[in-house]
Amino acid sequence: MIEYILQGRAVLGAVPTQETVIAERFFDEGGGMQLVIHAPFGGRINKAWGLALRKRFCRSFNFELQAAATDNGLNIALAEQHSFPLADVFHFLNAETVQPILEQAALASPIFGTRWRWDANRALALLRFQSGKKVPPQIQRMRSDDLLASVFPNVAACQENIAGDIQIPDHPLVNEVMKDVLTEAMDLDGLKNLLRGMADGRIRCVAVDTPVPSQFSHEILNANPYAYLDDAPLEERRARAVEMRRILPESVLEEVGKLDPAAIAQVREEAWPDVRDADELHDVLHTLIAVPEHSRASLDRTAEGGYPQMSAEDQQWRAHFEQLMQENRAQLAVSSNRRYWVAAERAEMFSLLFPDSIFDRAIVEIGSTASSRDEAVLALVTGWMTHLGPVTAEQLGAMLGLPAGEIEKALLRMEASGAVLRGKFTDQRQRSGAPAPHEIEWCERRLLARIHRLTVATLRKQIEPISAAQFMRWLLRWQHVAPGTQVQGERATLEVLRQLQGFEIPANAWERQILARRVANYDPQWLDQLCLTGAVGWGRLSPHPATLEDSAAGKRRVIPTSVAPITFFVREEADWMTPHNPAANQPEARGLSDGARQALDFLRQRGASFFADIVRGTDKMKAEVETALWELVAAGVVTADGFDNLRSLIDPKRRAGQGSGRSARPRHSSGRWALLYTDGIVERNRTIEATCWMLLKRYGIVFRDVLARETNLPKWRELQMAFRRLEDRGEIRGGRFVDGFLGEQFALPVAVESLRATRRLPPAGETITLSAADPLNLVGILVPGERVPAISGRTLSFRDGVPVDGSNNLLSTLPSAVAG
Repeated sequence: MIEYILQGRAVLGAVPTQETVIAERFFDEGGGMQLVIHAPFGGRINKAWGLALRKRFCRSFNFELQAAATDNGLNIALAEQHSFPLADVFHFLNAETVQPILEQAALASPIFGTRWRWDANRALALLRFQSGKKVPPQIQRMRSDDLLASVFPNVAACQENIAGDIQIPDHPLVNEVMKDVLTEAMDLDGLKNLLRGMADGRIRCVAVDTPVPSQFSHEILNANPYAYLDDAPLEERRARAVEMRRILPESVLEEVGKLDPAAIAQVREEAWPDVRDADELHDVLHTLIAVPEHSRASLDRTAEGGYPQMSAEDQQWRAHFEQLMQENRAQLAVSSNRRYWVAAERAEMFSLLFPDSIFDRAIVEIGSTASSRDEAVLALVTGWMTHLGPVTAEQLGAMLGLPAGEIEKALLRMEASGAVLRGKFTDQRQRSGAPAPHEIEWCERRLLARIHRLTVATLRKQIEPISAAQFMRWLLRWQHVAPGTQVQGERATLEVLRQLQGFEIPANAWERQILARRVANYDPQWLDQLCLTGAVGWGRLSPHPATLEDSAAGKRRVIPTSVAPITFFVREEADWMTPHNPAANQPEARGLSDGARQALDFLRQRGASFFADIVRGTDKMKAEVETALWELVAAGVVTADGFDNLRSLIDPKRRAGQGSGRSARPRHSSGRWALLYTDGIVERNRTIEATCWMLLKRYGIVFRDVLARETNLPKWRELQMAFRRLEDRGEIRGGRFVDGFLGEQFALPVAVESLRATRRLPPAGETITLSAADPLNLVGILVPGERVPAISGRTLSFRDGVPVDGSNNLLSTLPSAVAG
């Protein structure tokens, strides 16, 4: 819920409340616009507001509109003819005059017909039973229509024969129906209070033009049919033409509320005429009417000034213009020391615009379509606006040499016809020539729609899927392996273990090849402290092959080895752990030696015990108990309080008691030995959900292929269902994040943000070498190449996410001292 509100506020700049109403307008895929008013005042008030507003639009623009109202707001689908300042929508209705408008709107809505049948039945004007039989509903509806035609003929009459408003008769049944419609189905008094609050400033009104619909508008746009205020069916709703993304990254949401400057510049450049010969220039002069000469050469593509300028240095245009002058198809005019290029057919209209103008030759008498100066200004502004992007009246007037007031008057006439829209489209106040914060910009409707589409395309491009190599490069940073991303300290060691928990790695590779690569200046005491304090545990989770077969049929035994796969788990997040090993619950303990069976029986009877207690309780030698415990660890049956307990078993020097003085370490570490699984089985859905969080923390972005090296996981179908539940709750994101892989993909929101930031980093060219036992050994799985066996004595290298080799070999061998 918090994330939902933050995402909506990032687009709108505010959150709709009882004291704040927000009007949002954006383009749909059909070329029209959607108006969404976020007003959490309940369905009764919003339904009344929507019907009255729809009636006002109908009377102002002479077009019927689709509308819907829910408890959280209302939606009106605007067509190309509807152009008005968005902030004016809050003043379309007045508390003193809204009642007759709402009454007229309600008469044509389904609400009136429903309430009429209900009140007629209550008044016994319509019979439900006749001659002991129930009257069928369709017959009741017919009789209801007949009764309405006799009591209220105007509402059932042909509307072409009725001039003005429908007169409501003073009839008891009609009065009761209108009372129910205005006070029960809707809340007229609540609507009046709302309008008064907006008028006197008690309720803040916010108007926002956005390229994409906000998160708050999704519910209103996808409203159910019972919320419709007109009779258009579901499949014909214009609101369904709006393309909505489920979630955008936070950094993208910060840019959603403004238009992309690059998109504005691109549309300006594309809209400016591309003149290739004299005929095309003549067409341009026809459209623009007056083209001034200035000191700059061409269209201002940097968008600093916001309008184009022509000059004598533009040799191509000048050559074409001179050709037109020679053919008497164009003229050069001078007005107030400004020079203009004018088509011969537009000379009379130019004279209306500039009465003091002087032409270089006599004007040819050609009929003009403009009958007055206002019409000439309108034609001039219309022509220029089709080739300009966002511009203010002051900028356009300064360029053309006309008063800004006349330009604005023409723009208002264009707005009334739906040709242009006003707003604040650029954000360049620091640049020279940019509009002041209080100035209104104007833009031709088609150009603004193109700017919106390019802006949305830019936003979507920022979350396009990345390649497998880019994902691999990001994973090296996500898991703190890339240079400069290592962490340090005991708390950082816990975070690394939280990220890697559940992934089994050879016991002798954990500290030297895994933790030491991720934790700077790694100290084994940090791991010991985490284990002894109970924050972290360790053990083998996958069953040993010897524990799965009958000892009578097979001769396999559990052999103690330093490469036995083990993993760590954070105890407070260990719901994902489920017993996979049957040895701990089998009385015969398959595959174990006699000494290991005795040690296991002792731990079953006595519980967690120190090494000395196990020696004394089993009546075995210390060396035999060491081998037995090591065997039980390799079988995945037991664990210990500290990790040093395992070091003492896999380190041959510790077992041999080598070392003297300060280098000598005790043969047996402090801490108790205990069975690995002692808790009851966790509920299945809880286990699977915990597994999903474990995988998300490890990889950031999870899909089926990336889990190829994972063991002890539930089926992908179960994980997929859990991921979908997390996505529905808004805790994670679903989408297409990595290209080249089939199936659904799920990601942490922070991982999407990090991935988007990393993709903009230039290639570093650094070579990163990892152990083949590392969880990031995804060669042949994620990135192309031959799969490398997960052996602790082998390495593999990456350069910018691509597997490479330094000496013509992909694989190399670690020194034996490091391999252990």
